[in-house]
Amino acid sequence: MNLNFFDQFLSPQIMGIPLILLATLFPALLIFSSTNRVTPNRLTMLQTWAVFSVTKQLMVPLNKPGHKWAMILLSIMMFLMSLNLLGLLPYTFTPTTQLSMNMGLAIPLWLATVLIGMRNQPTMALGHLLPEGTPTLLIPILILIETISLFIRPIALGVRLTANLTAGHLLIQLISTAVFILLPIMTTTATLAFIILLLLMGLEIAVAMIQAYVFTLLLSLYLQENV
Repeated sequence: MNLNFFDQFLSPQIMGIPLILLATLFPALLIFSSTNRVTPNRLTMLQTWAVFSVTKQLMVPLNKPGHKWAMILLSIMMFLMSLNLLGLLPYTFTPTTQLSMNMGLAIPLWLATVLIGMRNQPTMALGHLLPEGTPTLLIPILILIETISLFIRPIALGVRLTANLTAGHLLIQLISTAVFILLPIMTTTATLAFIILLLLMGLEIAVAMIQAYVFTLLLSLYLQENV
């Protein structure tokens, strides 16, 4: 039987029901709710500090009207981060390796930023399609290029998240398979490969968190142009 490394990206099913529906509900269990205690526990304090730090970082480039998106952006980042990290656990599935799911997140959010710009400041929103001082002969070409770059933004959001997570998971699968195969015949090489695997796991954890932050940061930059 031939080993297919891409089988890990298939959505598992039980009785015909895709488990991706259950996986998307799992992040809500990781959020610690606030209590009425005078002194909260360490996990709650750590979560509160992280929330305030990330929110401050995301809201710095935005004007005051864009601050209304703070809760949405923070929720998206925590949702993506928890789903990315979920796939690093044994016998689990990473929903964010599915391009359809990432595009389902990217397109509506990008479209919301564009519609906000068209409603609040239509002149400025349309002005982004034509840089100031453009020669007359280049106006149609630049409008076409800027329009294409505008519509390619959600594709870049979804493909970037999918490609980074897929590449990392494939590397982990390849190296772990090499460790199991080489362990009985080349113990030293297998040990070195296992050390590389541990380092790669640490890198993949960092990538899972960074990609969620990058997705949210780019979305906030798109919002900045329209508020």
